[in-house]
Amino acid sequence: MAERRHGLRKPTTDDIAQGGFSTPWDAPMVPAFPFAFRNAEILSAFYRTDPEALRFLLPDPLVASGDVVAIHIYKMNDTDWVGPYYEVNVMFGAELQGKAAGAYSPYLFLKSDVGVAHGREVHGQPKKYGNPNLKFRGDLIVGTLERNGIDVITCTMPYKQRRGDPADLAQHFDFATNINLKAVDHIDGRPAIRQLTSRQLSDIAIHECWGGPCTVELRPNAQAPVARLPVVEPLEGYYWRADFTLVPGTILHDYLDGDGQ
Repeated sequence: MAERRHGLRKPTTDDIAQGGFSTPWDAPMVPAFPFAFRNAEILSAFYRTDPEALRFLLPDPLVASGDVVAIHIYKMNDTDWVGPYYEVNVMFGAELQGKAAGAYSPYLFLKSDVGVAHGREVHGQPKKYGNPNLKFRGDLIVGTLERNGIDVITCTMPYKQRRGDPADLAQHFDFATNINLKAVDHIDGRPAIRQLTSRQLSDIAIHECWGGPCTVELRPNAQAPVARLPVVEPLEGYYWRADFTLVPGTILHDYLDGDGQ
């Protein structure tokens, strides 16, 4: 019989070997799949950038599928395990020819240690700790990202002036399919994981969607170099509110053996 203390069961070696295990085992850091996000508020700002900047940030063998960048600023109001927090995802359309298409994320920032750990350990997302925010300032919706005392991202759009079509959110690329570069080393420095991973959100329910013109301002920061994707032309913004669930993803490409799964 497994040992129990403090209302907890000590994990067996089989438990440790299973997927979804996290440390410290008596207060685990990383949640197992699936977990749900309820009533998330999102400001999504789309703009055109320099295609050469996309190519510079995109790892081979991925190729860019356009010249549009999306900055999503989330106010996560009710998330299993994680609780309320804010997040920023900078992404653009990309594809692995013959296998998958979606959106590649060169930069993510959030104010949640659990979110940073889960994103990096499981998806390979390049998450860093930052201070995103999403607020209503009179008739303006304002999304920001502060890192190192610098407001590196400021996005705005009018407050609920034009009802939007949720289908328009994916007009430039399918950002519900997120592609990431996962890199983890063994303790001795040898490469353990070098993969392109893909995850899709499930159970998406959009409660409201509003569209309008947007502005995007980027400021240089060597630790949050989002300004490497310069704003050539702002396109449109959307404020939307949704529920969705994070579920297991797939391995698109393995750099260590050359095969996806």
